[in-house]
Amino acid sequence: MNAGIRVEALKLVRSPVGVIGFLALVAGTLALLGGITAALASGNPELTAKVGIAATLDWAGLLAGAAQITSAGGLLGFGVVLSWMFGREFTDGTITGLFALPVSRGTIALAKLAVYAVWAIVVSVLLTLGILALGLALNYGAPTAEVWAALGRHAVLTILTAAVAIPVAWVATVTRSLLAAVGGAITLVIVAQVGVLAGAGGWMPLAAPALWAMSSGAAVGPLQLTLTVAFSAAFIALTSASWARLQLNR
Repeated sequence: MNAGIRVEALKLVRSPVGVIGFLALVAGTLALLGGITAALASGNPELTAKVGIAATLDWAGLLAGAAQITSAGGLLGFGVVLSWMFGREFTDGTITGLFALPVSRGTIALAKLAVYAVWAIVVSVLLTLGILALGLALNYGAPTAEVWAALGRHAVLTILTAAVAIPVAWVATVTRSLLAAVGGAITLVIVAQVGVLAGAGGWMPLAAPALWAMSSGAAVGPLQLTLTVAFSAAFIALTSASWARLQLNR
């Protein structure tokens, strides 16, 4: 398992997908927040109407905007990285070489997910620190206890968003296609948005983390967040089992 983790970590760190994905999720989110803040400061009425609760030039508005961007853009970004981690083995034909290794394919899948989890935690920490730095640079004042709590929720939101993207790994395995996996990531974003509009709210695992973060924990309860964790765990098991049953003739 340790050898598999080292190999998968090297693959991700040295790949342009890992680097670009990291920059998109961290630097891209901060750039969008900066652009939204500049537009709000200019008095753009159309943007003010669109961003809703994020239309205030303070910590609350900044963190609300960050939650909105992370819940949608983050889900897509994490999904694309997962698509590459699992789908490239089929697209590049390297999957055949994995059958010759003394490590089982199920273990390799778990190693990939372990590396992905660590990478997602790093993204979460650096993005949260970036939001803190941006708020201070915008002269929003020293963070209060409420702001610190909201920053903590955003860190958890980022990790949970990475977790609910895990079905993409299963899609890549079942379809043996990187493009199909990217399509799966897009589908997750659409399903999450439709679920919220349909009124599923916190009972939809894909949407619960975002609703929890944006409502300061009021709109989503512990049981609903537990369902999100269970949803991700189920797809971890499905992905590992699918890799364990892989055959060269299919």
